[in-house]
Amino acid sequence: MKTMLISNVTIADSKKDSVTGDVFIENGEIIEVAASINKVTDIRIDATGKNWIVVPGFIDVHIHGSSGFDVMDSTPEALNGLASALPREGTTSFLATTMTQSEEAISEALVNASLFNADKMQAEMLGVHLEGPFISAIRAGAQPIEHITTPSFSLFEKWQALSGNRIKIVTVAPEVEDGLAFVEEVTASGVIASLGHTDATSDVVRSAVEVGASHVTHLYNQMSLFHHREPGVVGAAFLEDSLTVEIIVDLIHSHPKSVELAFRQKASNRIILITDAMRAKGLPPGTYDLGGQAVEVTHKDARLADGTLAGSILTMENAAKNMKSITNCTLSELVAMTSTNAADQLGLSHKGRIEPGKDADITIIDGDWNVQMTICKGNIAYAKEVIE
Repeated sequence: MKTMLISNVTIADSKKDSVTGDVFIENGEIIEVAASINKVTDIRIDATGKNWIVVPGFIDVHIHGSSGFDVMDSTPEALNGLASALPREGTTSFLATTMTQSEEAISEALVNASLFNADKMQAEMLGVHLEGPFISAIRAGAQPIEHITTPSFSLFEKWQALSGNRIKIVTVAPEVEDGLAFVEEVTASGVIASLGHTDATSDVVRSAVEVGASHVTHLYNQMSLFHHREPGVVGAAFLEDSLTVEIIVDLIHSHPKSVELAFRQKASNRIILITDAMRAKGLPPGTYDLGGQAVEVTHKDARLADGTLAGSILTMENAAKNMKSITNCTLSELVAMTSTNAADQLGLSHKGRIEPGKDADITIIDGDWNVQMTICKGNIAYAKEVIE
């Protein structure tokens, strides 16, 4: 039995006002949240005078890599490296995200994911986000066009079996051949159909929503944009209340005014902040590999030789800071966009909130959203300061 008490902190929630108090954790689970808790525990974290805030651990539903590792490396070392790196930015769980590659390469990545289980000092891999190959060549972005293929539910079923049923989100272009049927079949199987890398019209998006689509992959990027004669995927995403949208808030993938527009149109309960990060995150500028393509990475972005953005080097910590700076959103709204919405979208009732009975996935930040500590299921996976 392992116990922990976090005391004298502000406790944030996505649905109610923040309160000052204590959080008691036992065996990886939040047991009690109260104004004052007096218990003898194995670990005590006293935040008196520190202005620390307890928020639900960040959940990144779209991340390819970090610190030199990539999901498509298809090795235990890659997933271990990724899961070990993420707590430094406040992330306690994630979806390992694949990319458009050959059937064999994707199969290898999924088999590797099926075997991975994070240890107690790592972010938890909640499953897989299958990004590609069922996308539009017109909106491929950094996804290799030669491996794009028509949506096939039989191929998806094969991959789902190889993954050990760990695919949770699949990105699809609904306008391509068999796209709408695929959305319907995937949704019926219990997997989230996400509209992305798509040149769909707003009418096709409406049809996709009618058969189950509920998610949008990195809003604005690699999709049909808004025009007054054809609203495209972007316009439809704003109008379809049932669609939850991912957004990369690195000040590069989308203009701050576009981010603000999305925030005003979708509101905080339908936005999920993601990183879409690639292996160069956390590493010096240089040339790195992404699906067999050379990516030039600077201190601010990652691009193919032709200038196409190739994922990001964004952290969830900075995504939250940028969102706050752009929109002046509240603490509760940021909690929703960094954790609660992702948990709800994935159907994870045990994550995304600081409440009794939830997993003790906790990120402790200061008033400027600097990560001070990350706790993964009751274990301190990262601490900016040494804990006595």
